[in-house]
Amino acid sequence: MPKMKTHKGTKKRVRITAKGKVRHKRANAGHLMSGKSGNRCRNLRRPGVLKTSFGRRLKIALGPDGA
Repeated sequence: MPKMKTHKGTKKRVRITAKGKVRHKRANAGHLMSGKSGNRCRNLRRPGVLKTSFGRRLKIALGPDGA
C-alpha cells in the first residue's frame, strides 16, 4: 500500500493548533474594505477556527503527520 500524500493546497491554507483545532484565514478580507464596517474588518483579521466535523476531514487531507 503506498503512503498517503499530503494535500499541498490545504497545507498552505490551514494550520493545526497544539490542541488539534484547525485555524484558517477568513474569507472577504482581501479587498473592498471601504464598504465594510470597521468592526467587521477588525474581526476579519482574526484567524477563523473550523468546526470539528469539517476539521476532521482536513486533518485526513493533511496526512498522518498533521503537517
